[in-house]
Amino acid sequence: MQAKPAILIIYTGGTVGMVHNEEGVLRPFGFNDLLQQLPEINKLGFHLGFHAFAPPIDSSNMTPEIWVEIATLIYKEYNNYDGFVILHGSDTMSFTASALSFMLEHLGKPVILTGSQLPISVIRTDAKENIITAIEIAAACENGKAVVPEVCIYFDYLLFRGNRSKKYNAEKFEAFYSMNYPPLVEAGISLKYKQEYIAKYPDAALQLHTALDTSVGVLKLFPGITPATVNAVLTAPGIKAVVLETFGSGNANTASWFITAIKQAIENGIIVLDISQCDGGAVELGRYETSEYLEAAGVISGFDMTFEAAVTKLMFLLGSGQSTEAIKKQLQVSLRGELTNQ
Repeated sequence: MQAKPAILIIYTGGTVGMVHNEEGVLRPFGFNDLLQQLPEINKLGFHLGFHAFAPPIDSSNMTPEIWVEIATLIYKEYNNYDGFVILHGSDTMSFTASALSFMLEHLGKPVILTGSQLPISVIRTDAKENIITAIEIAAACENGKAVVPEVCIYFDYLLFRGNRSKKYNAEKFEAFYSMNYPPLVEAGISLKYKQEYIAKYPDAALQLHTALDTSVGVLKLFPGITPATVNAVLTAPGIKAVVLETFGSGNANTASWFITAIKQAIENGIIVLDISQCDGGAVELGRYETSEYLEAAGVISGFDMTFEAAVTKLMFLLGSGQSTEAIKKQLQVSLRGELTNQ
């Protein structure tokens, strides 16, 4: 007889885990509260473990140090569970999912982040469906192997690759989308797994990476941006890399002062990674004259990476101890499915 799947539920905080106490005040829940609010999970027939962060973390206060805690917990419990469901606030969920994808190399089990727009104790909550389906996907297995061996986000009937996802709506239940990569699972009457888009099962053991370097700056371009603003980012003390959010397919200002500032930063050893301000599409350096000089100056293309993936990939690579040239090469290849293979 096949053993029941074992799933570890990790509660970090967020709207999903709020229940009303006797005074009607919202407070974080515990495992018993979850079972009381969501008795349907008992019908799944799985072995469920529960780990709660104390105190719970509002996702706006998420930090790389907490990512390390989550990744380390998964690594320690990896052989005890078949999958992991992380209950997380939606605001920074895509950052956490992206970071975990880089920190957990050769992941062979599902790590599904989910949450809700309304607390679990509210009658119209979206938390119940999100949690139940996330657990079901985390437990899915064929021939002794996980069906979805990667870090994902499940929200409103769709499962997305974590490092391809972005929160785009603060009011609808449909809070996330993945503009440049198709959903991995569609939840309707049945769960439809899109195997052609799901990561392949790894051929090596799980490897944990906890060294993250946050010496990353962000320079978002806009018409009228001043030299003072640009130089403030590019010359910030201790900065090692800058995410340059450009227009369209990677285009930027061609003013001589801007070109000089970019060139000088790169000559000073700063890695400049170009991603588009558009959620859909990709950077194509050199396609237009307004990006040709960026390529010539040594700006690195981020292709179709999300902002969240770009920032966390840089943190991961800067913390890896590799040379600047090695990091630049790694930025332009897909490590965890975060960009479309070039």
